[in-house]
Amino acid sequence: MSTQSSFADVPRVTTQTVQEMRDAGVPIAMLTAYDYTSARILDSAGVDVLLVGDSASNVMAGHETTLPITVDQMIYHTQSVVRAVDRSLVVTDLPFGSYQGNTKEALYTAIRMMKEAGSHAVKMEGGAGVVQAIKRIVDSGIPVMGHLGLTPQSIHKFGTYKVRATDEEEANRLREDAALLQEAGCFSIVLEKVPAALAAEVTEDLEIPTIGIGAGIHCSGQVLVTHDMLGLTTDFNPRFVRRYAHLAETITDAVAGYLNDVRSQRFPDESESY
Repeated sequence: MSTQSSFADVPRVTTQTVQEMRDAGVPIAMLTAYDYTSARILDSAGVDVLLVGDSASNVMAGHETTLPITVDQMIYHTQSVVRAVDRSLVVTDLPFGSYQGNTKEALYTAIRMMKEAGSHAVKMEGGAGVVQAIKRIVDSGIPVMGHLGLTPQSIHKFGTYKVRATDEEEANRLREDAALLQEAGCFSIVLEKVPAALAAEVTEDLEIPTIGIGAGIHCSGQVLVTHDMLGLTTDFNPRFVRRYAHLAETITDAVAGYLNDVRSQRFPDESESY
């Protein structure tokens, strides 16, 4: 049995599993999920990690940024996903404003995600500024995934969604932050929109897995927003997104067929009536 197939047969992915995958050189596949139906499909398909991302603010609620989504809303989305999952590791973003204030608030939010939502781990954006909060959460027994590079919760600070850490100063800071997050106890780190060479270097230097999004092929795994990957979104086209389907077109065609059948009274027919 190959190494890859042996991990595919794991009945439940845990933080230990993703570490073992990284150590064995088996790429980790992560996608976002926000509801029961899609999470059930993704879990059944064999996705290793499901991220209940604060990107729900964009793709589910229509906000321009991730900032407006609340803790209660993230708990609701996570509950829906957890009820669907048999195998995948479920990680929940701590939303903006729920952990940056102080370590006590951060721990309280993380505990709510575990107790009320049933999440298996939480994700937090930032480097040195959130290290103490991460330590306190990890010390309480809650796994934490870090997030460096482009951190969408800081979009108003950056002012743009362009690639991060292209200059040496910021690249050095990212290297230092990655080491700090590992030391603080993070079980993995998302690297978003950073040069591929830098992501490869950081991945090589760390002992924990990295998950890339717009960070090249040499991370320990990859993540995409499911709505982007399936082509449900059509107005968001960064170079790192590969569309494996074009469901917006498929759904539009299906709805057009339904409307036509209803208006021409071809639906329902006798076999669909009681």
